[in-house]
Amino acid sequence: MMATHGRISLLTRVALSLICMASIGCHSAHQRHRSALEPEIHRIPPLPSSMPRELSKVVLPEYTIEPPDILAIEAINAIPKSPYNLKSLDTVTVYVLGTLPESPIAGLYAIEPGGNINLGAPYGGVNVAGMNVDQARDAIHDHLKTFLQDPDVSVSLAQIGASQQVIGQYLVGPDGTVTLGIYGSVPVVGLTIEGAKVAIEHHLTQYLDGPEISLSVLAYNSKVYYTVLEGAGLGDGIYRNPITGNETVLDAIAQINGLQQVSSKKIWVARPTLDHKVQILPVDYLAITKNADPTTNYQLLPGDRVFISEDKFVAFDTKLAKVLTPFERMMGFSLLGAGTVTRFSGPVLKGGGARGVGFGVGGF
Repeated sequence: MMATHGRISLLTRVALSLICMASIGCHSAHQRHRSALEPEIHRIPPLPSSMPRELSKVVLPEYTIEPPDILAIEAINAIPKSPYNLKSLDTVTVYVLGTLPESPIAGLYAIEPGGNINLGAPYGGVNVAGMNVDQARDAIHDHLKTFLQDPDVSVSLAQIGASQQVIGQYLVGPDGTVTLGIYGSVPVVGLTIEGAKVAIEHHLTQYLDGPEISLSVLAYNSKVYYTVLEGAGLGDGIYRNPITGNETVLDAIAQINGLQQVSSKKIWVARPTLDHKVQILPVDYLAITKNADPTTNYQLLPGDRVFISEDKFVAFDTKLAKVLTPFERMMGFSLLGAGTVTRFSGPVLKGGGARGVGFGVGGF
């Protein structure tokens, strides 16, 4: 019994010593963390009054295209250079005079896979794939002479099937180009929308006669800001959101559904600059939310980091738990083992009882 009591007392002293050591260590780490970062926030020079804020926003610079933006391109004028041979999926305009009254031929006709134009009953189809417009007209004329006495045929190209490759949504690839199907790839990285339009039209002049397109950015994926949520020892969270030109600090916090239980109200915006000096913009959370004061509700710019600091008490509690939890489990197993041995190690009495049962762990 005395040995067991001494063992438990020793474990208790060890646990108390570890608690004191952990408290001192965590306090020191907390002090180092605070002295390494927070003084930089308080020693920054006064911010210029022209700093973009909630009620004094600025228009962002002209957008430049970068991966992985998505562009919407539509061909307004996509006439192939002559001589052009007809292909499947092209569309031609066919007008014929002198047809049967009940079966006129007039309108747009698509060249089907295989190269045939279906002129309808009773004329059937004519194969025109690989022919130019004049050759196709002669082929249709010769075919119709089987049904008509003197057909007068007119054929013109209405739309090329390949133009479908210049209509749609295009992802700017990691190499900074957009791929236009059979027309190849065009570098657009670093260009404005108007610059990219000119570059694509210039590239298409190799295949088309006077090409003209309309171009817009469908998804602004390359210009973003980040919200960094310090996790008080439980893992930080980083949220990436696209910049549309109207976001503020309050918008960034709303995107993550407000502050978390591990968060403090110490917030700042870290803004990278071209001279590699980070600009720190302190945020007064209570002034923004409680008093509707827009002074520190800054407009966010591409590359900004909205940093939300952790609650130091929650961080300290988490660190303390990480240190003590393994020893608590060890002490639990030790106490359980000591109690089991005490209950079953005493000599058995004649009456069937066990001496010293009252000196088990329950006695403590």
